[in-house]
Amino acid sequence: MDLDTFLKSFADPSPPAGLRGNLQALWHDAKGDWNRAHEIVQSDEGVEAAWVHAYLHRKEGDLSNADYWYRRAKRKRPAGTLEKERDAIAAELLLPK
Repeated sequence: MDLDTFLKSFADPSPPAGLRGNLQALWHDAKGDWNRAHEIVQSDEGVEAAWVHAYLHRKEGDLSNADYWYRRAKRKRPAGTLEKERDAIAAELLLPK
């Protein structure tokens, strides 16, 4: 899946089949379900989940908690928009492993 296909899937009623957890979290957040997104990343202790977790707390406005998660993700809090950050995270998570 590429970024454009992922972004277009926000119009669908459910996430695309086979979407990995951290991408599912971003999808649910984009659909307005911050709580579901947060539940997904809380169950994953990886660096990618920490980045999504940081983004979610930044979106929530809890910057001190967001900064904790950015440190866990080995990243700095970006100055750009939340949408730009979400898309950057998704683009990186969609890269082949």
